[in-house]
Formats: sequence, C-alpha cells, structure tokens
Amino acid sequence: MVLLGTPNAESSQVYGLTVTQGDPAWAGALAGAALHLPVYHITEQEIAEQIPPEVYAKEVGISEMVLDTEGIATALRSVRDGDAAPT
Repeated sequence: MVLLGTPNAESSQVYGLTVTQGDPAWAGALAGAALHLPVYHITEQEIAEQIPPEVYAKEVGISEMVLDTEGIATALRSVRDGDAAPT
C-alpha cells in the first residue's frame, strides 16, 4: 500500500497513477511498470480512522484544514477504481 501526503488532487492523481499503472509521463523509472499498488491519502477517512486521534491531530490536523481533502479523495478513488486517465 502507498500512503500519500500530497497537497492537491492533481498531484495525488499523478502519484496514484504512477504507483498503480506506471509513470503517466513515460519519463521515469516506473514508465510502463504497472505495480497495481493500492494508494490512499493520509486524510482519507479510512486511513485517518486507523491513527490515534491525538497523533492525527498533531501530525496531520493543520494540513487537513487547508487541503482540498474531498478533491484529493475523489482523485484517488478514481485511480483505485481504474477510472482515472493518465495526464
């Protein structure tokens, strides 16, 4: 499993595609290397629920307030569901 801490939906999708389908730019070491790894963001509910609340609040809480967490979650769900197109 890959756990991201990326700052926006676009970068989350690119990194998500890279570790599932291979580098979408065909420029890096993972070009054409489909690893099919499940990818999540630290702010997604199913991940956040597994972290002790005091640790999550200290380490992620402030970032969560300024990130587009729903946009990031939507982007990564599309990657996990296979609906995301390489950029």
